[in-house]
Amino acid sequence: MDRLRPFLDDLESRIDENEEQANLLAWLDFLEGRCREDVFTPPRRTPRPPRIDWPRISVNRAFEDCESMLLHQFAACSKLLADGGSLRLCVRCNYSTAILPSLFGCGLFMMDEALDTLPTAIPLGSADRVRALLDRGVPDVSTGLGGKVFAAAEMFLDVMRRYERIGRHVALYHPDVQGPIDVAEVVWGSDIFYAFYDETELLRDFLELVTQTYTAFMRRWYALVPPAQAFSTHWGFMHRGRLMLREDSLMNLSPELYVEFIRPLDQRLFDEFGGGAIHFCGRGDHYIAPMSEMRGLYAVNLSQPHLNDMETICRHTVDRGIVLIGMSPEWVRQAGRPLLGRVQC
Repeated sequence: MDRLRPFLDDLESRIDENEEQANLLAWLDFLEGRCREDVFTPPRRTPRPPRIDWPRISVNRAFEDCESMLLHQFAACSKLLADGGSLRLCVRCNYSTAILPSLFGCGLFMMDEALDTLPTAIPLGSADRVRALLDRGVPDVSTGLGGKVFAAAEMFLDVMRRYERIGRHVALYHPDVQGPIDVAEVVWGSDIFYAFYDETELLRDFLELVTQTYTAFMRRWYALVPPAQAFSTHWGFMHRGRLMLREDSLMNLSPELYVEFIRPLDQRLFDEFGGGAIHFCGRGDHYIAPMSEMRGLYAVNLSQPHLNDMETICRHTVDRGIVLIGMSPEWVRQAGRPLLGRVQC
């Protein structure tokens, strides 16, 4: 911890309590339907540059030890304060989308150091290896990258106990455990899409195992990092509920397959953990209607609005009281319709 102390002292000294409280209250007004503008833009902070030089920690180096991971994450908070940004201060145990796949024995594919990009998991690649996973049951959530996640979380919590302002105003949000279909695809490999027709029972059994593993992992997470309120922070955005489910793989499925195979599992997770938000890349306008019917879906984050019919998206989100978070200024300017105070930009 001695290595981190000068940087934590610097970060602590630059957090303005009044500005953080004003930023938080603005977000809560938005999420509780009290935004008076058509589009919500959080209040910016007064820029506060660091008083010391923060080192650059690459993604690969952050994987090497917990102190490097903490420094990597708190450096992002330092930059947000220096820039006078409007997003929430937050950190996570940033061990990539491979966290849950690693519990099933998937290896890591580390990217070249120069790319400074998170690794991915290497799929097992066969139905026979998936059947072997079913025989083993739910894996120990402390294996694979799970051990790194929980060790880093304990160090984050220790910092937050030692530093009052960091503890009050920097959120430790849940790691990137994706969602059942995304994890299943990464572990099985792209042949999983044939399984929706050729190996239906095996697919159902494997999705069930992945959902049980997700549940066990998140129960362990929230036992260690109890939720402080009914709202969560993710990527600097806030949303009601506990989970941020990732549904990137859904772009490959029809609405009918989504409703039959995936939505019931996502609904179980929302019911278990108090609802939350869904993120997806690519196109999602073909399944947004049944998705919007889920209990506990309070927010949607989509990264590529230009690939979607956004009128369809808006009809099934903002028009139904589900907020859109993390939308680009470019899309907002071109929306051409009322956004009802339910879009954050």
